[in-house]
Amino acid sequence: MSRLAPVDLLRLGLLGVRTRRLRAVLSAMGISIGIATMVVVVGIPASGQQALDEQLSALGTNLLRVEATVDQQTQTLPPVPESATAMVARIPPVQQVSAVANTHAEVRRSPAIPPENGSGLTALAVQGDGLLPVIGGHVAAGHYLDTAAAAFPTVVLGSVAATRLGITALDSGQPAPEIVIGSQAFTVIGVLAPIPLAPEIERSVLVGWDAARHWLGFDSHPSVLYVRSQESQIDAVQAVLAGTVFPQNPGRIVVTRPSDALAAKRLTETAFSGLFLGLAGVALLVGAVGVANTMIVSVLERRREIGLRRALGATRRQIRGQFLAESVLLCLFGGLAGTVVGVLGTTGYAMSRDWPAVVPVGSVLGGVGAALLVGVLAGVHPAVRASSLPPTEALATV
Repeated sequence: MSRLAPVDLLRLGLLGVRTRRLRAVLSAMGISIGIATMVVVVGIPASGQQALDEQLSALGTNLLRVEATVDQQTQTLPPVPESATAMVARIPPVQQVSAVANTHAEVRRSPAIPPENGSGLTALAVQGDGLLPVIGGHVAAGHYLDTAAAAFPTVVLGSVAATRLGITALDSGQPAPEIVIGSQAFTVIGVLAPIPLAPEIERSVLVGWDAARHWLGFDSHPSVLYVRSQESQIDAVQAVLAGTVFPQNPGRIVVTRPSDALAAKRLTETAFSGLFLGLAGVALLVGAVGVANTMIVSVLERRREIGLRRALGATRRQIRGQFLAESVLLCLFGGLAGTVVGVLGTTGYAMSRDWPAVVPVGSVLGGVGAALLVGVLAGVHPAVRASSLPPTEALATV
């Protein structure tokens, strides 16, 4: 018999798959599950990382958070001077700076609620009207505390605080809602949108600096400063901030970079990727065993066909090639189906989270390559077994 061309070998491999379609589908399913899992496990973190990169690019990675820490013995904050923002603003690379302070006043929805049953929200005094540009925030409803409003008993709610207090929208045709801070009623004039780089602001109600001093007994000492600087100089600025804000004891000041915390949070959300990759490997192993089992059964069922082909002149090499091609095609079909399912799964999940759908080319090629490798490994033993059958013994099989 003449040497089989690759096209003829492909036809022989497809013949075994077509004549046993249900078995082929069930055998390829394990491969499909493993490859789909691999693509999803790689694609979803990649989509999340792309969304994070776009989010940080929009919000900026040049934000620093300067916080006064509580003394463990006295349980008090250091008396950071009110002029700390002005001193920080004098640092040449600093572009924007704003300060807030915890007034330690209890926030309630109405005076009918006892103080001990407060909302658990923080009442923050805000210095000036430049906080939102610094932290990348904006108003979702109403308006922010301008210079005039900051002197009156008015507040702006963070997004989480607004939800807890049941004030998520402001109707211009209705009287503005009021809340109680301490024993004073404050009018709600605005609600903020979520602020990823400053989640503590989301859980707070914002009061003007002067209003907090007048109605809440605020001592005018900032507790947190937000600083924007030139990104190329952010490490240098970070190094001098503690000493600038509170030169008497810089050790009581902690300087952090919120964008790093946001990135770390996203990393924790994808920390189980290794586990899922392991599960994908297990699925591939199970699929490979299933394909190998299918091929062995196929060899046993087709012994007369093998004997006839050997009697007509087919070589052992051609028999091995036929069954190896069938195994590879079986796994290839499973790999392609799994890749399609993985891409669709990644895209659907990314769209549900408002992420850009990112499917690395390497994961697609790797999935198809893994399927081919599994097909070769799973088909070697059945192919060798088929080629080793003597023609007379195979033809004598009933």
